[in-house]
Amino acid sequence: MSGHSKWSTIKHKKAAKDAKRGKLFSKLIKEITVAAKMGGGDVGANPRLRTAVNTAKSSSVPQDNIERAIKKGSGDLDGVDYEEIQYEGYGPGGTAVLVQTMTDNRNRTVSEVRHLFTRFGGNMGENGCVAWMFEKRGLMTVDKQGIDEEKLMEIALEAGADDISELDDAFEITTAPEAFDAVKEALDNGGVEASSASVAMVPSNTVDLSGKDAERALKLLDELEDLDDVQEVASNLDLSPEEIERLSAD
Repeated sequence: MSGHSKWSTIKHKKAAKDAKRGKLFSKLIKEITVAAKMGGGDVGANPRLRTAVNTAKSSSVPQDNIERAIKKGSGDLDGVDYEEIQYEGYGPGGTAVLVQTMTDNRNRTVSEVRHLFTRFGGNMGENGCVAWMFEKRGLMTVDKQGIDEEKLMEIALEAGADDISELDDAFEITTAPEAFDAVKEALDNGGVEASSASVAMVPSNTVDLSGKDAERALKLLDELEDLDDVQEVASNLDLSPEEIERLSAD
């Protein structure tokens, strides 16, 4: 799990700037729309939709936008028909990269993703080439400031969390996907605010990079995440604390 913790640290330190908030909203709205389409518009009966709505609310997406996305997904309003496509490949230094997309134009999306892999010295692969290295897990990050570690552990573990690990300035809580909502609700009820919470793909092994390879790999991941059609990027990139500090300062 150390590789994912390192990647979480990088993303925690390189948090999205306000200028990207519009793109974040767009990605969250897409997820709500597809979740409602696949499992219906009842938040209480659709776990994926419930998670998507909670994530959107925690990111300050307006309630009107959330409700409109649910109606579009469930067919009550006309909307764009999105499909989910997963792309896989290798980045600089042999890092495994998994790209989850949601698109209304498959040709546009695959072209944009392939272009970035090539641009930063990687290459896209066949389906399954790296997916076997990843497992779906619930992940929550809680800032250390003002948090009692024992209280956090008690709340999270009693609610069904599998593990709590320590990052530089935060704690990372890991859960099974089916326990994610229960743990998140327990934290909310206990007055513990998660700075990030999502169900993500976690690598089973990691690749440690430094220098130019580390810079290029991180740039590839950043650029992929910035694509409009990309919902989530997972990687087994691992960096030393010193390398994280150097790259975060750039």
